[in-house]
Amino acid sequence: MCRWAAYTGAPIFLEEIVSRPGHSLIAQSHDAIETKTAINADGFGVAWYGEREEPGLYRDVYPAWSDPNLRSLTAQVKSHLFLAHVRASTGTATSRNNCHPFAVGRWSFMHNGQIGGYDGFRRDADMMIPDALYPHRRGATDSEALFLVALGEGLDDDPLGALERAVARFEALSRAKGRAPHIRLTGALSDGQRLYAVRYATDDAAPTLYYRWSETRGGMAVVSEPLETGECGWEPVPAGSFCVFDGDSVRVATFRPDRTAVAA
Repeated sequence: MCRWAAYTGAPIFLEEIVSRPGHSLIAQSHDAIETKTAINADGFGVAWYGEREEPGLYRDVYPAWSDPNLRSLTAQVKSHLFLAHVRASTGTATSRNNCHPFAVGRWSFMHNGQIGGYDGFRRDADMMIPDALYPHRRGATDSEALFLVALGEGLDDDPLGALERAVARFEALSRAKGRAPHIRLTGALSDGQRLYAVRYATDDAAPTLYYRWSETRGGMAVVSEPLETGECGWEPVPAGSFCVFDGDSVRVATFRPDRTAVAA
């Protein structure tokens, strides 16, 4: 499974999350601890927000630890909100278009986990993407498809509900045509104003997710694994949760894709 980190708060250099800490995202790319896959070498990406509404996006297929361009970029770029991801493929090809984060308009999204048996219903998943959004389908991952379906479900107006509805649709496909585990998911998404994160699984093995406010940085880090070994203050996110990070405040709501079926 992949590893990722996100940040929101006072502007900082990207390297303060991506490469400088002892257990930074780059360190996790070759020595992840809280995952079944220690090596995440199938590409990387960063989406960051600056003075424009749409995020900047840099992605490539190299292992994160071996790309000097990534280190140079993170040492020079400052941002108040960014998402960074190192990829371990669950089956789709190693290509730039399959690297996270994904971006459409002002939204960015990244995902860690799997949708069970996705190869058996990829066509069905693509059919759920609205026609107006399908030109943004660049790669072949379940993650990008989930993002585009969530946009079609109303991400602009209802991030929690839209993501619940999208996950419910993928879960139904996995149960009908795929296999267990049907959904394992942590994800981060942003509209450039707020940072959102989700942790969910249909079994008891939801990927790990933590957050921590730093007085020194003046911001919130949201991560797959703590950025320093033994550092206190990291709060684990419970499975079945949707978090909204706004300044130093955190709002945690229940994430229940099954409620959409009950409503129907």
